[in-house]
Amino acid sequence: MTAHRLEAHPVHLDAHSSALVQPEFPQGAEAMQWYEDYARRSKADGAKGRLVAAHAFTEDWTAWEMHPAGDELVLCLEGRMLLVQELAEGTVARTELNAGDYAINPAGVWHTADVREPVRALFITAGIGTEHRPR
Repeated sequence: MTAHRLEAHPVHLDAHSSALVQPEFPQGAEAMQWYEDYARRSKADGAKGRLVAAHAFTEDWTAWEMHPAGDELVLCLEGRMLLVQELAEGTVARTELNAGDYAINPAGVWHTADVREPVRALFITAGIGTEHRPR
């Protein structure tokens, strides 16, 4: 058995109940390529696969994202963040998360986040088909 840091090596929970350690997650512009590679690696699991990752943020997100294949759980581990969701009827929902709080981004809902203070969060995501757009 080997210990890993979730921020460095996310885990894929596959359709057969296995937990598969993923390649190292890069910082900066290379992160989007990592997600594209992850989609190819996990494609066979379809909507049943889940990506488990932890990330630290010191600044507001610069993009929106949306997961069409399933819900995403966001658990604030440390700090404080404001989860922003663009709902189907055109309204915007804002949910403040403090350490220990979680919220769910429903499938198909565009979302982003504002950082109130340096934050670490855990994400459990149905990642297949994830889309991004500039904020």
